[in-house]
Amino acid sequence: MWGVGKTVLDLNEEEWDQVMAVNLKGVFLCSKYAVPHMIKNGGGVIVNSSSISGHIGQRKQGAYNAAKGGVELLTKCMALDFAVYNIRVNAVCPAWVEIDFNKEDIKQRKDEILRLHPIGRIGQPKDVAYAVLYLASDESSWVTGTSLMVDGGYTTQ
Repeated sequence: MWGVGKTVLDLNEEEWDQVMAVNLKGVFLCSKYAVPHMIKNGGGVIVNSSSISGHIGQRKQGAYNAAKGGVELLTKCMALDFAVYNIRVNAVCPAWVEIDFNKEDIKQRKDEILRLHPIGRIGQPKDVAYAVLYLASDESSWVTGTSLMVDGGYTTQ
């Protein structure tokens, strides 16, 4: 992934911009064009894709962590701005989730990665999907401006 594994000294401006575009600007643009339709329809729910990296510091991940931290605050601000329109805005914050993109990395660092998750396993896509489903459902009708850690206990340490 662009910008991961680099300090700000090693990161070039193009890599910084790419990380911000994918992880923060993408959330901004999606919301910018979805919210007017939600207002017109009397409300809605936005569940932003964030990360535990928006809540903790990690070595050589400054750009990614900064972008996800931006998603965290954008989520809170949008929750405040659009509550009057019956729009709830929350975020999910996964830790390591096994997907095709990172399977090789997980395979090479499995013991190290497992130690980061007190629950004793690496996340699966369905773990995040169920969290999103909850935040998008009527069962969470009084939840807005929050971030749900879906991290196997990673951030409890």
